[in-house]
Amino acid sequence: MNEKKILAINPGSTSTKLALFRGEACAAEENVPAPAGGGALWDQLEGRLVSVNEFIKQQGDVALDAVVGRGGLIRPVPSGTILVNDAMIEDARAGYQGEHPSNLGCALADAVARPRGIPAFIVDPVAVDEMSPLARYSGTPLLTRRCLSHALNIHAAARKACEQIGKKLADSRWVVVHLGGGFSVVPLDGGRIVDTNNANAEGPFSPTRAGGLPTQGLIKLCFSGEYTPADLKRITTREGGLKAYLDTDDAREVEKRIAAGDEQAREVYQAMAYQTAKEIGAMASVLSGELDGVVLTGGLAHSDTFCDWVTERVGFLGPVFRFPGAFEMEALALGALRVLRGEEEALTYPPEAVP
Repeated sequence: MNEKKILAINPGSTSTKLALFRGEACAAEENVPAPAGGGALWDQLEGRLVSVNEFIKQQGDVALDAVVGRGGLIRPVPSGTILVNDAMIEDARAGYQGEHPSNLGCALADAVARPRGIPAFIVDPVAVDEMSPLARYSGTPLLTRRCLSHALNIHAAARKACEQIGKKLADSRWVVVHLGGGFSVVPLDGGRIVDTNNANAEGPFSPTRAGGLPTQGLIKLCFSGEYTPADLKRITTREGGLKAYLDTDDAREVEKRIAAGDEQAREVYQAMAYQTAKEIGAMASVLSGELDGVVLTGGLAHSDTFCDWVTERVGFLGPVFRFPGAFEMEALALGALRVLRGEEEALTYPPEAVP
């Protein structure tokens, strides 16, 4: 059997994750530190590419069939596997919806694939947007709700849940929750992300995000003269949630404190579970309460304590599935593999209609 050989590239803030897949099996993987010295994001491209090429060389210069990169903050796109092209790289470089290390994914994939004459893809980028017109209303025409989520891992976890109940993703309805440094709570209707809380702006607080905040109080903070815009961005996206209340964003540390009798840690942790359950209920209403169940994934899905508290409140919606950890490398490779096998058709960029 001629197994397709796929290189998956996932650039993060401190490292670049690399994996070689032969068919559905991961044959080799490595987590390479980002170039020393940091610097501007796109100044790191060449240094990261050197690490990618070194990884390929270590695998015996294997003849690849495709390269797939993590997709970033490009134009709004549908779910699926998308061919990389110059327009995508240009939008990623410009930070069309913001700057993030994942923006480098398409450029790295292209830099490896183009000289080899093979396709470069991204799969389910952060910018997946299939929200309905109703979901875009915020309450003032001055602000429109944006669809940004942990789409890659959300789809991977939903596919695993579908396997357990014997359904195709296209025929299923779930509320999927990615529990990482930020939480994405998504109603998934036939594989389409029809709404999301946008982890940096709304929804439950999480280990590092403040989540949705009381608007009038936030306005007072903004004009108090005590905080700059950069301060407030840091406070709400990097030092909010558990970090703000307990001075740690490590759930394991919080659970150690709870076990030692720390009542404040217990209450804060329970409040995070309470808010998460409340958001799951809200997103279940988007599906009119007709869903196959709830799916919990991401790093915090390892926690029995946290997930049990959430499940106690949302179990009435249906079965709750847990798939702890992230499946991003697997999801990238399988997305490319489905196209190479002819099971799906690759999407073109930019989409014909931008939501």
